[in-house]
Amino acid sequence: MPTPPPADVIEPHTAPAEIETRAAFDQRLTTGSLTGLTVQGLRLDLDPIPDLSGIEVTGTLFIGCRFASRDIGADLVRRGANVVPPFSGLPYPTQPSHLYTPEELAAGFADNGFAGMYDTRVYQHFRAHGGALPEVKEALAQRLHDHGVDNALADATRAWLATHGPQSVVGIMGGHAVPRGSVPYRLAATLGWELARADRLIVTGGGPGVMEAANLGAFLAPYPAAELTAAIDLLAEAPDFTDHDRYTAAALAVRQRYGRGAGVATASGGGTPTPAAPGGGAGAGGTGDGGVAGGGVPHQRAVADVDWARSGGLAIPTWLYGHEPANLFAGRIAKYFSNAIREDTILRLARGGIVFAPGRAGTVQEVFQAATKTFYGTDGASGAYVFLDRAYWTRELPVEALLRPLLAGSPFGDLAKSIHLTDDVHEAVQILTH
Repeated sequence: MPTPPPADVIEPHTAPAEIETRAAFDQRLTTGSLTGLTVQGLRLDLDPIPDLSGIEVTGTLFIGCRFASRDIGADLVRRGANVVPPFSGLPYPTQPSHLYTPEELAAGFADNGFAGMYDTRVYQHFRAHGGALPEVKEALAQRLHDHGVDNALADATRAWLATHGPQSVVGIMGGHAVPRGSVPYRLAATLGWELARADRLIVTGGGPGVMEAANLGAFLAPYPAAELTAAIDLLAEAPDFTDHDRYTAAALAVRQRYGRGAGVATASGGGTPTPAAPGGGAGAGGTGDGGVAGGGVPHQRAVADVDWARSGGLAIPTWLYGHEPANLFAGRIAKYFSNAIREDTILRLARGGIVFAPGRAGTVQEVFQAATKTFYGTDGASGAYVFLDRAYWTRELPVEALLRPLLAGSPFGDLAKSIHLTDDVHEAVQILTH
């Protein structure tokens, strides 16, 4: 029988030796030494260009950084540093240091529509270079990118978890094809709204349907329920996610209406967006405070100056499903190339329980992937499993009939009591918050 790995194997690491902003880098330069540090994704070719000639760099790792000349990078290597430069020809950062924001994924939409969005351009590049089975150079670049997202996600959630604990993070799963304005969509949005107002950090798979609805609810948590209804009514004018341009335009219009989309990036130029970083500094594209590389778009701070966890929560999508429009209502977006890493990450974080709204094969897969973690205690104690729509989960897809005896036989005792079925969103919230 498998046993849980040691706690230190799965615990998000803290890395005081990592430098991820230009401000932190400049401050460290005043000490005269970068020895043993990791410098991630910074534009060191922009004014003021730092003088590294007298800085001790033995064992320093510069990854995804840009220098004013190749000679600077070569000199760093000669003096004992390790330099992994950004890969050329990529529309995405080799080593992102911060999570994406909706504004960054939507950059380019206003001028060029869905096809011109940063998110879409990365997906088209992904498809053109082998998709899920990329060529060697692309595979290395994607894995470096996803590691950067892993690291940024740990940074982004650390303060929340330290204050609220792991049981405050709730996952919401369900069908991606649920249309905007439908009853299931409205229920999922209400669920996200109530949970966010109860100081729960919502985490979804970042797709359309139930996932978008849950993040929308969290996005509008500061507003009264009537505004949530009004926002859904607006979105319902573009209900089908396969109608990419109308679907995305409706989302951006709602963001604009509620003051979260002012100044959405509209660049038609290429380049890589710079995810907004709390307190400023360089983001994923390594463009410092300048915004999108080559695009001339101001650095987006739409959710950087608010508590993002209470303003949309977290979405964790993948470019494997890049044909689906980006979910633009999450406060932070951890977008991966690897779907396997993405799925495991969602379930690892959702220690405060998971809500399963009706869905098909993907949702059922998530049910039992989560059950495996709970059965073996892989990530520690699990919260409640709440299945919305009793008839669906007991008759149409009778998952409960298999899940309950499975969890009853856990080596940690009878965990079947963690399973709840309900038709009432408010009851679901009560289960998850008490």
